[in-house]
Formats: sequence, structure tokens, C-alpha cells
Amino acid sequence: MAARAERGMSAPPEVVFNTATDPDRVAAWLPEPLRADGDNRPEVDAGDLRARWHSDSAPGWSAEIRVESADAGGARVLLDLAGAAGGANPGLADEALANLAREVADNLTAG
Repeated sequence: MAARAERGMSAPPEVVFNTATDPDRVAAWLPEPLRADGDNRPEVDAGDLRARWHSDSAPGWSAEIRVESADAGGARVLLDLAGAAGGANPGLADEALANLAREVADNLTAG
């Protein structure tokens, strides 16, 4: 089952994208089945601010994130989350983006 979530963030798109794809931060926001392999490196299209993760140990699980510019220098984040046997529900996708928003906020205050 696939789920889609969308969220605005008060950070530049590049900051959101870099935080989302930072190997040290991925485990804090990606759902557990996508973290199980221990290699959280996504397929990245930095020019389009897109990244995709999949799991070899949890077949059927994948995530794709797209980051776009929004008003006032912010970002709009779209997440497509697919999981086996109904595991990727809209609530899990929303929770993943809420966790990413916290990581972005932490990244901004740390820098």
C-alpha cells in the first residue's frame, strides 16, 4: 500500500533536502523498515531535489521525497511511501514528515 504526505517547512529547500539525505539524520525520520539495512544512502537527483530509498531486507518498502520552493523562502515537501501489507499508511507518512521537520529545525539551530 502506498501513502502520500505533504508538508510545508520554514527553511530553504536546499536545507530541507540536505537534511533529509544526510546519512547521520536519515534514521531519525525514515520509517523503521527503510532503516533496517543499515545503509541509508538514497538514489539522489540533487538538481531536482529528489531522493529515493528502498530496502533489500524489507521487500516492497520504498520512499521518495521531493522538495520544492514555497512562499517566503520556505519549502514544500512531498513524500511517497510504499510498504508491504498495508504498512505504509497516511499516518506513517505524516509522522515521517513531522520527524523530518524536527530534524530540519535541529539542523537550523545547530548551524
